[in-house]
Amino acid sequence: MQTITKVYDTYEKAHQAVGALESAGIPVASISVIANQEQSKKHVEVSEMSEAGPGAGLGAAVGGAAGLLTGLGIMAIPGLGPVVAAGWLASTALGVAAGGATGGIVGSLINAGVPEDHAHIYSEAVRRGGTMLSVKAEDHNVTTIHSILDEHEPLDPVEQVASYRSSGWSGFDPDAGPYESTRTTAERERKTM
Repeated sequence: MQTITKVYDTYEKAHQAVGALESAGIPVASISVIANQEQSKKHVEVSEMSEAGPGAGLGAAVGGAAGLLTGLGIMAIPGLGPVVAAGWLASTALGVAAGGATGGIVGSLINAGVPEDHAHIYSEAVRRGGTMLSVKAEDHNVTTIHSILDEHEPLDPVEQVASYRSSGWSGFDPDAGPYESTRTTAERERKTM
């Protein structure tokens, strides 16, 4: 088994990829999505909010699709702030099991088999407004999953890291705090130029 992770610049692309994975028979329990709440809020309706503490679930959301996306929840992940998330990765990112020096979202990705440099890039991409999709793939499904995820135009991690480093970024910092909505919008506009 291996973990395949991609980040999309829009929630819509990730949403379509999840639908295609489910249609291909990939078990919902194998799929995780973590999306920047600010950039996904026009697609996901929050049904409840609570006064939960940092790292706890903050509410429930309705994704408007069958399967995984109907189970979306709002939670706070250090460095990302409020995110819309569902699946095993979101649970792990909040759990103590992620622990270690990197902890949180980066530690969870590394523990799942994602290379550390990519874990930092993917986490930063969500922080800046992206949507991360991560799939635990059985060996016989790896090619199918890669094909489906690539069809929906994921961001290229090599291009992302070059772009981030050109602005002084050296790695995901969970203490940096989430991007404000105006900053995620500016980041999205910069990517399209």
